[in-house]
Amino acid sequence: MKLLTATRTGQGERDGDFCHAVEGELVLLGLVCATDQKNPDGGCGCGRAFSGMSSMRATTTAVVRDLDVSVADVMLAVEGYYVSSGLGPDLIGGAEFADLVAETVAEMTEIAAVLPVGAVVGRRLDELIWRSEPSGVGEH
Repeated sequence: MKLLTATRTGQGERDGDFCHAVEGELVLLGLVCATDQKNPDGGCGCGRAFSGMSSMRATTTAVVRDLDVSVADVMLAVEGYYVSSGLGPDLIGGAEFADLVAETVAEMTEIAAVLPVGAVVGRRLDELIWRSEPSGVGEH
C-alpha cells in the first residue's frame, strides 16, 4: 500500500525546512493552527509540515513508499496516533472517533494513491507541493 512517510530527503532546500520526525515513519496531514492558516511560513510551522504518527514530531518533507501493510494496520496506527495526541474515543466519543480514524485513513490512502513511489513532497496547508522526482527511494 502506498503511503507517505517522513524523510530527510530535500531538507534544507527551502527556508523553514525541518525534520524532527523519525525517518520512515508514517505521516499524515495534521491539524493547522490559526496562526499558520493565515501564513504557513510563519507561526509554528504546522501549515507546512506533516505529523509523524509514531514520534509525534513533524517534518516538512515526506516520501511516498509502497509498504507491506494492510488497511487494518494503518487504522491501528491512526487510532494510536489520535489516542496519543489526546483525541481518543473517551474525549470525542466512540462513533466520532471511529469516523475520524476512517476519514484519516481514507485521506492518507487517497493522497498517496495519486503519487508515484519515491516522490518527495512538501505541504502548504491542504496542498502538496512537489519537492523531487521519484528516485526509487521508496521502493522495496
